Amino acid sequence: MPLSVLDLAPISSGGDAATALRNTVDLARTAEELGYHRYWLAEHHLAAGVASSQPALVIALVAGATSRIRVGSGAVQLGFPTALSVVEQFGTLDAVAPGRIDLGLGRGGQRATREGGPPPEPKEPVGTREVNGVVIPPPFSPGRLLNLPRFLAQQELLRPPGAQPRDYAEQIDEIRALLAGTFTTPDGDPVHAVPGEGAALQLWVLGSSGGESARVAGARGLPFTANYHVSPGTILETVAAYRAAFVPSAEHPAPRVQVSADVLVAEDEATARRLAAGFGAWVRAIRTGRGAIPYPTPEEADDVVAWTEEERALVADRLTTRFVGTPEQVVAGLRRLRDVTEADELLITTIAHDHAARVRSYRLLAGAWGLA
Repeated sequence: MPLSVLDLAPISSGGDAATALRNTVDLARTAEELGYHRYWLAEHHLAAGVASSQPALVIALVAGATSRIRVGSGAVQLGFPTALSVVEQFGTLDAVAPGRIDLGLGRGGQRATREGGPPPEPKEPVGTREVNGVVIPPPFSPGRLLNLPRFLAQQELLRPPGAQPRDYAEQIDEIRALLAGTFTTPDGDPVHAVPGEGAALQLWVLGSSGGESARVAGARGLPFTANYHVSPGTILETVAAYRAAFVPSAEHPAPRVQVSADVLVAEDEATARRLAAGFGAWVRAIRTGRGAIPYPTPEEADDVVAWTEEERALVADRLTTRFVGTPEQVVAGLRRLRDVTEADELLITTIAHDHAARVRSYRLLAGAWGLA
């Protein structure tokens, strides 16, 4: 079973974006050497601790520094660009790295529609449970975060004045039509995206709930990434909704599921736990609306025990579902996740303050998993 990499190009405390991008290129070369299947770049904006605000540009850097590994987005946030601009960008990438580019699409920046939006609040209190050894925490509701004045102001900065996000399903259909060369104006005039039309892109949809993303991907016979690392409490519902909606397509006669996971591997458990110490503070900053902070050193990391009860609750689902430990411990956990979700592929994201620790984590995991 293939493993792939999701990289946010994290900026460590004391570092800068230039260093983070050089680290991304170095990690991508290592991932290719180790046998990872894909190398995807996330899209995050206005965050002091992340350098992947423009994934297409970083994908170009990575594609130019590698020769075999697939490279793509995880994911382009369709609430901000037009379908045409996405097709032109990724068509250009395919022109210079033919047959190696993945276009992952997400609903980031979209307004809630009648069929979409964040999952509803649970009607009854839900506790943490285990399903065949996989931790399923209570679902995290992003409603408070999405309504913070800072978050709303950031959304406005990312759109031209007066622009409104398009319907998500319509945008995906436009992207597919532009790639296939079948797009026409309302008057029936053909529109040709160059570069873009005919590009050998592999199209994916990413989602964190059983809502619109899962249904759109399934109904169009597209492969789907379920974000356990973002929303572990909804992973089972997300995968089930995609499979229930799936309609076979020419490219994909059966559902194809990729599941993401937060991972940190070291030679011994104590070292892994120490390297993971900054994760809680990093997630807390994101979920309180500050955005990703420069990733702290283990010495700089806040002591979660000293946090308020509300702060601990805010990050508990992410802390309890991160796979941290020795290669054997992490592989056992990832195999359980694979089995419970019936995933065809796992997407691994690893963040640590020290770049060498990140590289070592991916190297140890590749060896224990048996990548070629």
